[in-house]
Amino acid sequence: MRQHKFTKLIGTIVLLLLSLQASAARLAIVIDDFGYRPHNENKILQMPVAVSIAILPDSPHGREMAEKAHKQGREILIHLPMAPLSKQRLEPDTLQPTMSSEEIDRIIQRAIQKVPYAVGINNHMGSAMTSSLPGMQKVMRSLSRYELYFLDSVTIGNTQATKAAQGTHVRVIRRNIFLDNVQSEAETRYQLNRAISIARKNGSAIAIGHPHPTTIRALQQMLPTLPADIELVSPSRLLSGTPVGDNHRKWGKQCEIKEVPTTVTSQDYLAVISNTLVDNPVVNTMSQHIRKLAGDKSQGRTE
Repeated sequence: MRQHKFTKLIGTIVLLLLSLQASAARLAIVIDDFGYRPHNENKILQMPVAVSIAILPDSPHGREMAEKAHKQGREILIHLPMAPLSKQRLEPDTLQPTMSSEEIDRIIQRAIQKVPYAVGINNHMGSAMTSSLPGMQKVMRSLSRYELYFLDSVTIGNTQATKAAQGTHVRVIRRNIFLDNVQSEAETRYQLNRAISIARKNGSAIAIGHPHPTTIRALQQMLPTLPADIELVSPSRLLSGTPVGDNHRKWGKQCEIKEVPTTVTSQDYLAVISNTLVDNPVVNTMSQHIRKLAGDKSQGRTE
């Protein structure tokens, strides 16, 4: 009788954990400009694997960083250079609105070859390119040949990325916050808190930062203490809840519900929880309480 009541209690808590997991606000963080500063970038790669990276195709260390990130199971994007409105030093093969479809195809194909394991693309600069509907339509037609999503960095208010993707298979998501337009730890902490607020309000948010020392220090301080109702995720988790590319298989494995044995014990329920709901702060906290409860019940049980 006591075992039946305890099993029922654990089942109720499992349902509560599933509810908390489903209601957690999701926050995606992408660190741009990877491939030029390996000393700083290696510190980013020491952060939670849900922090994603965007690699510049012609950077000297881009492939090396892609290999490292892929081994970790970290999500990789191509940080594709696009023309700005202002006069700046441009990366090689920066996309221009006046380019032909063939030239844009060539540049995108080359970028994919240079950044292995990428599952998405976001724009590096690009206010002139992303505000051009004809230019972005060429980009989206090219991207539709690949299983890549597009993260719009929103470097200009009248970006045409979402409109340009209409009629293609390209899925588009948008940045909400830049973490480090002002390079200071205080600013990055402030902007990350803004991203958390947006995630709570809308259910999700995307923040973009760069491998600046101040950004790294702020994230090192704040990520270990994210609020329990915030789930750190890769950007593909915000695409109708279904990641793309290699991450699809990884996420499918994470979400697989294990078969529950016929004879159910508290340890069996804990195994289901730990295999199904991984790396979630709400779940981790609740699981600790469950283990303590299970220990107390075990000590008080009479055979």
